[in-house]
Amino acid sequence: MTVDDLNRFLLEAAVVLLVAVVAVRISTRSGLPSLLIYLGLGVALGQNGLGIRFDNAGLTQVLGYTALVVILAEGGLKTNWRSIRPVTPAATALATVGVAVSVAVTAAGAHYLADFDWRTSLLLGAIVSSTDAAAVFSVLRTVPLPSRLTGLLEAESGFNDAPVVILVLAFATSGPLDSWYVLVGTIIAELAIGAAVGLAVGRLGAYAVRHMALPSSGLYPIAVMSLAVGAYAGGALLHGSGFLAVYVASLVLGNSKLPHGPAVRGFADGLAWIGQIGMFVVLGLLCTPVSMGSAIIPALVIGTVLVFLARPASVLLTMTPFRLPWREQALLSWAGLRGAVPIVLATIPLVAQAPLAREVFNIVFILVVVFTLLQGPTLPLVARWLRISEGALGHDLGIESAPLERLHGRLLSVSLSAGSRMAGVEIGELRLPAGAAVTLVVRDGSSFVPDRTTVLRPLDELLVVTTEEVSEAAEHRLRAVDKGGKLAGWLRGR
Repeated sequence: MTVDDLNRFLLEAAVVLLVAVVAVRISTRSGLPSLLIYLGLGVALGQNGLGIRFDNAGLTQVLGYTALVVILAEGGLKTNWRSIRPVTPAATALATVGVAVSVAVTAAGAHYLADFDWRTSLLLGAIVSSTDAAAVFSVLRTVPLPSRLTGLLEAESGFNDAPVVILVLAFATSGPLDSWYVLVGTIIAELAIGAAVGLAVGRLGAYAVRHMALPSSGLYPIAVMSLAVGAYAGGALLHGSGFLAVYVASLVLGNSKLPHGPAVRGFADGLAWIGQIGMFVVLGLLCTPVSMGSAIIPALVIGTVLVFLARPASVLLTMTPFRLPWREQALLSWAGLRGAVPIVLATIPLVAQAPLAREVFNIVFILVVVFTLLQGPTLPLVARWLRISEGALGHDLGIESAPLERLHGRLLSVSLSAGSRMAGVEIGELRLPAGAAVTLVVRDGSSFVPDRTTVLRPLDELLVVTTEEVSEAAEHRLRAVDKGGKLAGWLRGR
């Protein structure tokens, strides 16, 4: 590649990213999932559009895996552990047993209704049975669902990539299939290794980042994302699930009160958008619409079985023991969104040169496009029809922490939400521990130094200086007052 080639590539990439940014605005207003616009952009640039020839399935798979790592990291960093902790057992069941049920039912439909052999049917079932983290994270955050359902769907999408990848790799090989108990044992072992690696990297990394004063705040996001990517690589090299490792590590890091937390999450959010845009555009480039005619009917048949039979069956069998109401089970069934993950997984048989690999890719591509168009825009309507809505979602008290290494202290930047019960409380009534003090208040664009009788208001921003020893106690006290008002903890003498 010459310098002129590089210049042209950078110009084309910049134009594509700008178009994709505008597409996000359009998709937000229209309800059309942005992933379809990105796929359409890739198709328009491809062989049957502007003529860019791209048929490197191996490179597509590598880029897709890279983007999925970043997307899972961003999802983990933004997921509140308190919202998914109560539903973790249910999400685990849905991501394992539920996936097995979905694969079996979808494979039966592909075999008996679309006339595929059993091995290809099982491959198709495994590819399309995983919900997509990018689609789930982007769509659900715009739908005011109860936190239990949002947490369940987000946790499922973070957990279910691991078993599905194992199944796809098993069914895409040309050799004899392993026995079912070997597959189950492999899945359990890889999940255990991935979870252990993710937990270890997350906890050790969070401890290091919290106690390390870096010379620039811009280094913290780089450090956190490096830890997340390292968790994926470590899990994969240890023959575990790298996808589960990166999600667990990011979940731990995101809930560990890291310094400059908002900046870390903002950086991850930007990387995830770039990953999504690049992944969908490349996947669009890989497809050739003129060769997809024979895949339309099988895609519609298999997609109908997946959405209206396999997904509801997996939800019913796994969620009934958890006593989930039927309305919420119905919404879970409809909210099993597919996106880039199935298309990326469909490149595995292409790389392995499995029989009917191109036909499988075409079927998966059409299925994702058609049924994302069906499910994504209608999800808010289904939620309202089922009378499952939480209205405007509340926001936790925003606290950003930054270490002061030479002063052996910490700065806490506290942002009050509109509904915070800290509003109306005097500074002195916060009863912060000795060694902590509110040194600055920012209100309506201006700042001032408060005294003990200063009354806080909604949307105020506070700068709190603490010693290292009492920083956690001060943060705990601030969160308690935010939830309970000035009398929070009074009866316990706090």
